[in-house]
Amino acid sequence: MTQKPDPDGLMQQFYPLLGGEANVLRQSRQGSRLTFTVKDQSLAAVELLAALPGVAGCSQQSGRVRVELEADAYQHAIKENQLMASKYDGLARIIIQNVGGKGNITSVKHCITRLRFVLKDESKAQTEVLKQTDGIVTVIQAGGQYQVVIGNHVDYVYDAVVSVGHLEALAAGTVDEDGNAVEGANDGAGKKSSPLNTFIDLVSSILQPTLGVLGASGIVKGILACLTYFNILSTDSGTYQILYAFGDGFFYFLPVFLGYTAAKKVKMNEFIGLAIGAGLVYPNMVALKSAEALGSVFAGTAFEMSYTTTFLGLPVFFPASGYTSSVIPVILTCLLAGKLYHWARKVIPDTIQLFMVPLFVIVVSLPLCYLVIGPVSGLFCGVIQAAFNVIYNLPVVGGALAGAFVGGIWQVLVIFGLHWGLIPLMYINMASLGYDFVLSANTIPSWTQFAALAAILMVTKDVKLRKITIPAFISAFFGVTEPAIYGVTLPKKTPFIISCVASAISGGIVGAFQVKKFMSGGLGLFSLPSYIDPTPGGAGMRNLIIVVVAILIAMAITFIGVRLTWKDSEQAK
Repeated sequence: MTQKPDPDGLMQQFYPLLGGEANVLRQSRQGSRLTFTVKDQSLAAVELLAALPGVAGCSQQSGRVRVELEADAYQHAIKENQLMASKYDGLARIIIQNVGGKGNITSVKHCITRLRFVLKDESKAQTEVLKQTDGIVTVIQAGGQYQVVIGNHVDYVYDAVVSVGHLEALAAGTVDEDGNAVEGANDGAGKKSSPLNTFIDLVSSILQPTLGVLGASGIVKGILACLTYFNILSTDSGTYQILYAFGDGFFYFLPVFLGYTAAKKVKMNEFIGLAIGAGLVYPNMVALKSAEALGSVFAGTAFEMSYTTTFLGLPVFFPASGYTSSVIPVILTCLLAGKLYHWARKVIPDTIQLFMVPLFVIVVSLPLCYLVIGPVSGLFCGVIQAAFNVIYNLPVVGGALAGAFVGGIWQVLVIFGLHWGLIPLMYINMASLGYDFVLSANTIPSWTQFAALAAILMVTKDVKLRKITIPAFISAFFGVTEPAIYGVTLPKKTPFIISCVASAISGGIVGAFQVKKFMSGGLGLFSLPSYIDPTPGGAGMRNLIIVVVAILIAMAITFIGVRLTWKDSEQAK
């Protein structure tokens, strides 16, 4: 399904530099990336293509020329109908039509596998039609959102939905450019969103964009931990230092990146969010935390905080963990800054807004973070840690019960997107303790889903089911379980229940042994190195060994259980 390019538009600039339109065998688009398959690649002038206005980059490989457009050029080309259709455009039109049309969409964004709509009236959506559409795994209505589950290529479908529906103004936004709440932005059917739904939407919107690079940095740290543990690589080597600069650097400066995504969430200038994050991890401020204390509060307790400097005579208390790698302080500060930003744009004259708005917002919000928001959030995080410590340290059964709960309930939380509510707990522990114990069991469910799919693939003769199961099987190996859950195990019910039970059993093992996770690593296979203790003289491989044993037990229970209970439907025979 290809639309005619504008004869005077962007595409007509490309053809002469590709050897003429006759030299182009096929062309396709995924978002802002255009791919041309050419007969004779020697005729393609890649350097001249890259030099065209609006082109961010160009590459050539195996008879294919890829052109990446700059954001502004891409949006203009879409608006003026100057590009060929994306292969996902047809699916995008079906989705828009069956969520009630463009006029029913308040906002749209995406996570790892789902399009997340906030609709004005969910009753207008044709849920069953969407569920039966090829390219859609299922539809979930939860957390005030209408979630269309696509799979690992959701970002391409999202690009197509935004471009086909001209939804740029609604993409991932719930406030207008003046900071006013969009009508219906926080509800699915005209009702005010609950605090839990609001919190989950906030966390998912701000953390989700960082997960890819955060996972990559965790993988690098995990690999380095393995290499140094087995004395393959020295921590003093340049190779280690350069790779570790990325692996640890992204997590260390996490407030800077979250400042950017939080600013986007509240429709504030992103550089103000970056500046707030940078102000929290500025080296001189980090050093102040370790300076000689001038005083303290809650001395002798787990909530003790000291101050080493003052601001206008007021003490600046530092949380025990400081602000590097922190999550909550920068998010709360950016929420406040967003309110200040939109107010300032209304009252400050246009002629001086360029520099006066950022000046006002940062000079007010950053000191408030150091004086109030940071210390209060530090106390809040300390209370949460203390509560979980009490549970985990209950005699005999505490850790096992907590681990069994996390392992058993995690897949249910994923179904409704509620797992985002627990993610900040991990970052709180990572920042303050250097490890996390609360979510140590959350890696097990991806392996039980993997084992369930393996059992199904071994016995099923249902051709259609196998087509769904094989890609879901591969995704589960790398920790992305939504295709497995929505496409296979949950519809069949029994495999999903067995998977949850097995995850709870092994989660109990992980909790009973007080297993710790030392990095915010990748998912699935790539999550395993995060259980290696990188500290000299630490636990080494102990936590990893326990987790691997627990995973194997969970996989065995799941595989055997699904294998014994599975029956193909009559239609498959």
